[in-house]
Amino acid sequence: MKFIIHDEEEMLVLGAKLAKACRRATIIYLRGELGAGKTTLVRGFMRGMGYKAPVKSPTYTLVEPYDVAEWHLYHLDLYRIRDAEELAYLGLRELQDRNVVVLVEWPERGEGFLPPADVVLEIEYAGDGRRVMLEPRTAVGEKIQELIASDFSPA
Repeated sequence: MKFIIHDEEEMLVLGAKLAKACRRATIIYLRGELGAGKTTLVRGFMRGMGYKAPVKSPTYTLVEPYDVAEWHLYHLDLYRIRDAEELAYLGLRELQDRNVVVLVEWPERGEGFLPPADVVLEIEYAGDGRRVMLEPRTAVGEKIQELIASDFSPA
């Protein structure tokens, strides 16, 4: 599924819609160049889950944990990872619990150590906006795609 996001507000809306579509443990990979909107999407996701406090980028901490209602949310930013083996110290195996949602920026840098994705979102520059490609990888991902498909115009 491909669609166009015109501005920051629409990226926040996309994040919120993704959050509302997550009804079980979900791993979401976020791919795209620097500044493409990955962290903005995560901010929208967190708002959609009901999180009210500021959402900061985990560029330096690598992982930011959040507890919202019964959910444990983890936002990973692997941009600074040089070797995927560095992730062995983050305890990522524990992130596959049934009440966990994991959003991973730069997942290609953690290949071999990350749990497999349910959904991969690729964000590309498209003029002043962004082209987003949503690729479900599991039945959970297919259900998420189905729940948000009607909310966005195809690209």
